[in-house]
Formats: sequence, structure tokens, C-alpha cells
Amino acid sequence: MAEAIEAYEKIRQNLIDAGCDFQTTDLCMTFVEKGELLGMLPILTRHRIDLLDSVHKGQKQIDCLDYLIYQIKRHNDRKGIS
Repeated sequence: MAEAIEAYEKIRQNLIDAGCDFQTTDLCMTFVEKGELLGMLPILTRHRIDLLDSVHKGQKQIDCLDYLIYQIKRHNDRKGIS
């Protein structure tokens, strides 16, 4: 019984660590309680897609900043040569 509780808590903590909000975590844990782990797959897949979209958005923002920094340095270098 203690092992089942420990496994349950590990799944809950993993969901929290993965950035799942309270509602998503609660919904997934309902599937765990019912022993229907496969029911979590669409929810987890959707969360993964959302996280990946966030990563891509962040990468695009970093690329924009890198370009701006490059342009500023390039402009400054030209200014010093003139």
C-alpha cells in the first residue's frame, strides 16, 4: 500500500514539475486513481505541444534580440572606423 501511495505521489510531482496546472494535474490524477493511465495521454500530449510552442516562441524572441545586438555592434564598429 505504501508503494502505491509513493507511486501516486511521484506521478503527481512529475506532473507539477512538468508545468501542469492544478486542473490538468487533477484531471490526470483522476485517471491514475481509476487505473486508466492511457486516458492521460491526450492531455499530456497537448501539454507537451503547448510547451514546445512556448520554446519555439522563446527561440524566435532570442533570435530577434541576437539580430538587434548584432546590428547595434555593427553600427558602433562602423562609427568608430569613420
